[in-house]
Amino acid sequence: MSKNEQKPGNPKDAFSVCQQNVDKIFTTIKQSVPQYHQSITNVQQEYLQAYENLVDSSITLQKEYAKKFGMAANIPETAIKAIHDSVEEFSKVTSIQNQIALASIDATQQNIKTFNDNAKSFANLNKNILQSWISTFTTNKN
Repeated sequence: MSKNEQKPGNPKDAFSVCQQNVDKIFTTIKQSVPQYHQSITNVQQEYLQAYENLVDSSITLQKEYAKKFGMAANIPETAIKAIHDSVEEFSKVTSIQNQIALASIDATQQNIKTFNDNAKSFANLNKNILQSWISTFTTNKN
């Protein structure tokens, strides 16, 4: 029985107490989900920014050392092309990986929805079977 189907009754019976407490637990959990989502997003963004800063600082520091020690930093055109091509391929692979991950998440969400729909149908089927049995085995008091 869902919150929408609650019938007035004894608020002290086991089923009412159970339902009230389950509803409270799920309400509490549902309220915390957006906070978790935002916190995880914030941590991911902060980590990405920190890593980017680390790499940028490292490149700047190495550039300064090379300049101060008079080291040549020129690389052949073929090496530059290989680096650019590698980065381009990495970007493509990352894009495909992200598409696969998002498709997997969407499929998982759809599977959960299907499970939920099936669970509701199963509960309704059991309810109908129970009603059928009750009507079969109860006597009419007319």
